[in-house]
Amino acid sequence: MTGRERETVTGRERVRRLGLRWVHLLQGGALLTPFFLLVMVGLGIAWPGEATAFGQSYGWQFAGFGLALPLVAVAGLLPSLRTLETASVRALCGVRAGALATGPARTWAARRRSAAWFTLHAGLGALVSGASLATPPMALVLLAFPFVPGLRERDWNWPWDHEGAALWAAPVAGFALLAGLLALVYGAGALLARCAPALLGPTPADRLAAAERRAADLAARNRLARELHDSVGHALSAVSLQASAARRVLETDAGFVREALASIEETSRGAVAELDAVLGVLREDQDARSEDDGHSTAPTLATGLEGLLARTRATGTEVDVTVDAALEPLALLGVEMSAAAFRVLQEGLSNALRHAPGVPVHVRLERHRSPERELLILFMENRMADADPPPRRPSGGRGLAGLAERAALLDGVAHAGAEDGVWRLTARLPLEMRTTRPESTS
Repeated sequence: MTGRERETVTGRERVRRLGLRWVHLLQGGALLTPFFLLVMVGLGIAWPGEATAFGQSYGWQFAGFGLALPLVAVAGLLPSLRTLETASVRALCGVRAGALATGPARTWAARRRSAAWFTLHAGLGALVSGASLATPPMALVLLAFPFVPGLRERDWNWPWDHEGAALWAAPVAGFALLAGLLALVYGAGALLARCAPALLGPTPADRLAAAERRAADLAARNRLARELHDSVGHALSAVSLQASAARRVLETDAGFVREALASIEETSRGAVAELDAVLGVLREDQDARSEDDGHSTAPTLATGLEGLLARTRATGTEVDVTVDAALEPLALLGVEMSAAAFRVLQEGLSNALRHAPGVPVHVRLERHRSPERELLILFMENRMADADPPPRRPSGGRGLAGLAERAALLDGVAHAGAEDGVWRLTARLPLEMRTTRPESTS
């Protein structure tokens, strides 16, 4: 593209922007009209025969204009007005969307800014609208004045003579009027575009609310990622090992193969159910349903421990579990804490299946009392495999980091690591016990 072509494109864009801002200013004049007419009706009642909206007394019209502006400012306090004005500014004034607030003005600081903007928009719009109505006809008369004898026969109130060389001053005055109108439109439009981000932009409260919404969205996404990783990831690890074990003894141990296939079927069915429960939070009415029914769909130690151990043992891995008598019955554990402990144990067993298949795993659940608080301590260990470890996934494992995040949300801690050829996972979660046994659901 040549320099001349770039200048042409830029010029067209400037003309287009000027036209759109002109429309925006005319819109402001239209918004002021009902307030102006209301004031003029009141003035006409107070001073009958003198104050008229479309009479020859410009003094009364400017008085009506001035008295209408406070009414416009009061109307600008409506919360929904910011939404309408923001959409108009974004479409007609050429202001980037990121500089403008979204949604209604919910605080008084935002409402005052919207009222100031509405008053400025309507006031400048009314002035530009009046000039747009009066200037073009007057300019056309001046442009045609030297060439139309009928125009010269009328008694015009020009500031110069109607004959001789001064006659040709009329077209110059006509062009000057049009240029002045364009300058007025350009200046008023530029002023509105400059003021829009300050008056319609987000307030500190709006920015704080937006940051809180982003934080809530990120927290929800992280929670979904953790649930999907823990539930589906464990099921896939178990199914993979069960299928591998069944393939190795396919010709020699038909009974084990049948048990493995049955376990794969049950594990897959459970994974689908958990996946459906996890993805259910994406539905718009999920939160409302969860609050109404009062039950959690996430598995807990009471509802999911036996199935988790059965699926893990079906892979050929021996799992030894010791539960402190002070924790029983598990159904009395707090739901949120019990669900977190279940996920920690599930991820630990998944990690053992991936990195040390077939190696016995030892699990202990203990209740620890201290002067400050009571804790549920989950301890798991297994000997590391002698064979080469499986290759790392390209995306890297996120399970252990997810466990630490899950425990931190409950003001607990979870960490794992290898020591002397043994992999150990420890989680300490604040213990919550319910006084009554939850009702069973079918």
